[in-house]
Amino acid sequence: MPDGVNLSATIWLPEDAETNPVPAVLEFIPYRRRDFTAAGDALHHPYIAGQGYAAVRCDIRGNGDSEGLFDDEYSKQELDDGYHVLEWLAKQSWCSGNTGMMGISWGGFNCLQVAALRPPSLKAIYSVCSTDDRYSDDVHYMGGCLLNENISWGATMSTFAMRPPDPDVVGDRWYDMWLQRLENAPNLVAKWMSHQTRDQQWTHGSVCEDYDAIQAAVYAVGGWADGYTNSVLRLCEGINAPFRGLIGPWSHAYPWKAKPSPMINGLKDLCRWWDHWLKDIDTGLMEEPRLRVWMQDSVTPLTFYSERPGRWMSEPSWPSPNVTPERLYLNDGALGRKPKSEKFIQHSSEVISGVTHGDWCPYGYEAEMPSDQREEDGRSLVFELPSLSRKTEILGAPVLRLDLSCNQENAVIYVRLCDVAPDGPSTRVTYGVFNLTHRNGHKDPKSLDPGKRYQVEVPMNNIAHVFPRGHRIRVTVQTAAWPLVWPSPKQATITVTTGLSSLDLPVRSKPSKEIGLPNLGKAVTAEPLAIVPTSVPHRSRTIRRDFVSGETEVKMVKSRGRYLMKDTQTEIAGDSVETYTIKDSKPLSARAQVDYSILIKREPNWDTQIKTCFILTATEQLLNLTTHAEAYCKGARVWAKSWEEIIMRNGI
Repeated sequence: MPDGVNLSATIWLPEDAETNPVPAVLEFIPYRRRDFTAAGDALHHPYIAGQGYAAVRCDIRGNGDSEGLFDDEYSKQELDDGYHVLEWLAKQSWCSGNTGMMGISWGGFNCLQVAALRPPSLKAIYSVCSTDDRYSDDVHYMGGCLLNENISWGATMSTFAMRPPDPDVVGDRWYDMWLQRLENAPNLVAKWMSHQTRDQQWTHGSVCEDYDAIQAAVYAVGGWADGYTNSVLRLCEGINAPFRGLIGPWSHAYPWKAKPSPMINGLKDLCRWWDHWLKDIDTGLMEEPRLRVWMQDSVTPLTFYSERPGRWMSEPSWPSPNVTPERLYLNDGALGRKPKSEKFIQHSSEVISGVTHGDWCPYGYEAEMPSDQREEDGRSLVFELPSLSRKTEILGAPVLRLDLSCNQENAVIYVRLCDVAPDGPSTRVTYGVFNLTHRNGHKDPKSLDPGKRYQVEVPMNNIAHVFPRGHRIRVTVQTAAWPLVWPSPKQATITVTTGLSSLDLPVRSKPSKEIGLPNLGKAVTAEPLAIVPTSVPHRSRTIRRDFVSGETEVKMVKSRGRYLMKDTQTEIAGDSVETYTIKDSKPLSARAQVDYSILIKREPNWDTQIKTCFILTATEQLLNLTTHAEAYCKGARVWAKSWEEIIMRNGI
């Protein structure tokens, strides 16, 4: 880098690249190329290199074997480094001078953000499971509500940032570098929680602030089961550079290994993209529709799907000429196509409303998706249409418009759209949450005037779904969403005005002629990395209820498993336990705890472990975060730190 810091990368090259230079494709993330992402990297980077590219996997500053110190996700330092890595690549003797950038999640974010800096060599990017809006559509806040994913992911990444470099790469200085990282590791949970509104922390790196800054071609990919379901359609609408969008039924993974199926030959599709933009080969990709999505059929509610039935369909643009909002009115106890007389319905949710929600961001493991919603429906205000006389397809974001008042100054609204089968099972189709203090925007929260009527819009996440004939469309309203979001200080009662409140469904009518689409094929990857698992990844989600104390506990075990990588003889493991508790009628009893541990070792001399614990509680005015972290070398504790952060609540 220009300041002298060296970043560490793995580069896969065609054998003749020195005599026949090739374009370079960069993946730039903090997750350690030699161990924690090595198995996944082995599936796609050698494949891309085999198609005539330099495939580059670089760890960002202060992570893996890269020098320097890590400061924050998507910081100016990180994005500037990404710019300089691309320009370094373009100057190498084996590079043709053209570069691309790709990534999922973190790498999907920063390839959009680096593209906005306009590196001269960057011609195209491939952004998977990412967002263009860091405040409204990421792990921190949703609808102005504080997501508990903020502590979950913040604890994870804070722990990740404490991992040591590899002595096989950096030599004997690894231990001193490790201690320096430990002493300077940021407490990301606290940092992100201290920015509760849409301020410069979040506008930085949000490319929605200026889509025109991106001039490189953009291929955006997402999945309906992912936490990031909205950005592909927003990018399709906002990006003026050449664009293609693809949304499958997938969770948070590349489309060549994502669940639910169908997985696709995403690497072949990706290399068509690179061939067009980096080699100037006409692959026909840019003659295909701007947007391609998987229209999901109705399914029985399950917490895991190996496959989602449906079909591929396309749209020429977004908003689509084939999608028309259909307004349904919230009448007294039912949805109707015409409004009925106004009535006032009061509702106050139990504090445990939301426990059947599932994970904010599923990764394709068991126990992540929402369970049958009948239990949750019983804790809600419910409005539904009679059985459908014909199937109804929706594509886009349903929007609930509520005429309401509240008895508190602060309240959360949690809405769900469900597909109810004739025999009763209720499958959640999509949902939204909204902080009523953010009704005028996310920059300056305003307390509610108790008893005053307001008109608010609650957008739900984008979705493609078929409601079959004979099923019922159900929409629900709640005032809590635990443990998805942090609860308001006091239990709120809302009064909803029926007849004036409504639901807009994005109904898709079948076009006169569906465009023929090339087959996306079945997943093909490079040969998997040789690893020896000693314990397999495991996820569980359990709910424990104490009817005497009134306490409910939701516990999520998320184990990455433990395995040995044969090529480097490195053993790694990672485990977290998330525990969320709350007591009946006492939102201030809410408590979130994340315990994380990571092991990295290589016989005989490299044996390291990190353990962290993050605990979040609150009063009416404050959020209280306590953190403890320890590092071990060969079983002996070599470093420990405890600290407490007290942060003012601002409408949260």
